[in-house]
Amino acid sequence: MRLTTKGRFAVTAMMDLALRDENAPVALAGISERQNISLSYLEQLFGKLRRHALVESVRGPGGGYRLARAMDDISVADIIRAVDEHLDATQCGGHENCHEDHRCMTHELWTTLNRKMYDYLASVSLGGLVNQHLARQTEGQEARVVLEDPRATPAPALRPAKAGKQRVSLVA
Repeated sequence: MRLTTKGRFAVTAMMDLALRDENAPVALAGISERQNISLSYLEQLFGKLRRHALVESVRGPGGGYRLARAMDDISVADIIRAVDEHLDATQCGGHENCHEDHRCMTHELWTTLNRKMYDYLASVSLGGLVNQHLARQTEGQEARVVLEDPRATPAPALRPAKAGKQRVSLVA
């Protein structure tokens, strides 16, 4: 049981799109470059996402893709399902023929796990992921303390990190 690159790339590309979708359509070439995903692979994924009404395409100069619905109305499960990704922990693909055409003893355990994974992914919205990402970025910037070589410039004023944060960035 694992999520393949198809599902991972689709979620990553949708997050990238959601982060940049405010003013103008987003070009797949930009997503490809930022996320290091093949452009032809993105074109395939976005074709599926468009057919499932998660994104819409805008043609012409300055064209690209934009979200077809609000970020909070798109779940991770929607994205994964749109690109034909199947999360399945069973050995039999849910056909109940895992042990010589009979259901194995642990079949119910794995089908329950499938249901729990799907329920969790359905509960996570694209908007929630974007907000978490933005909060982590802001938190990281506030907690950063920059140390510089005092011989190169006058001594900088050091800001203390937030309580509980131990990250230190060194800039040479």
